[in-house]
Amino acid sequence: MNHALRCISLVVLVSTAALPAMARHHGHGHQGHPTGQAGGGSHDVAGQFDYYVMSLSWSPTYCLTHPSDTAQCGGKGFGFVLHGLWPQYARGGYPQDCATPEHLTPEAIAEGQQVFPSANLISHEWGKHGTCSGMSALDYFKTADKAHASVHVPASMDAPTHTLQMTAQDIASAVVQANPGMPATALAVVCSGPELSEVRVCLSKSLQAQACGAGVKGNCRPGPIRVPAVH
Repeated sequence: MNHALRCISLVVLVSTAALPAMARHHGHGHQGHPTGQAGGGSHDVAGQFDYYVMSLSWSPTYCLTHPSDTAQCGGKGFGFVLHGLWPQYARGGYPQDCATPEHLTPEAIAEGQQVFPSANLISHEWGKHGTCSGMSALDYFKTADKAHASVHVPASMDAPTHTLQMTAQDIASAVVQANPGMPATALAVVCSGPELSEVRVCLSKSLQAQACGAGVKGNCRPGPIRVPAVH
C-alpha cells in the first residue's frame, strides 16, 4: 500500500473524549451503504459477525469536495487510504455501535494514527465499527493495519499524476491481478457521481480475501469513470 500513508504521524490535539464530537463533522462516511442495511445498534453484539469489508477510499476524490481537510488533502500525495474495516453479516447488513467495555486509549489512538489519515476517522471507525469487532481498540487498529497491508495496489493506480479513465470492471480486474488468489467476487467498486470513491474488499476473520456476502455491491455507472490524479 501507499508507503506515505503507513508512515503518517498525526499530532492529536484533542483528548479522547473530544474525538467523537469531531467525527460527527467528518465527511468521509459510507457512500450509499452498498454493504446493506445496518443492524440494530444496541441490539448488535460485539464479536458476532461473519466477515469484514475493508474500504479503501480514493483520497483525491474525497479531496475534491473536502479541500479544507488538511490532515488528508492539500498535497499529501495520498491515493488509496484506509477508510475502514467493517464487521459484516453474510446474510447482508452489518452491526454498528455495539456495547463494549473497551474504549479508545492513548496507545490505541497512537496505533490508529499509523493506519488512518485523520484523527476524526480514528474515532468514527472505532465507535461505529470497531466496537462490534469483539476486540480492544488497540487490537482492532492492529487488525485494520494488517488487513490494509495485505492488499496490494495496482502499479497503475499507485500514484497517477494525471486523471485516469477506467471502467469499474477495469479497476476490479487491476486489483485482482495485483493480488494473486483474490476472487473477483471479493470486490465492490463504489463511485461518487462520475468519480471513483472506494474499492471495497471482503475479507475473512483471518484476513483472507473471500466472496462478499449479500448486499455488498458497487454503484458505478456503466462505461468509463474518472480516477482523479494524486497531488
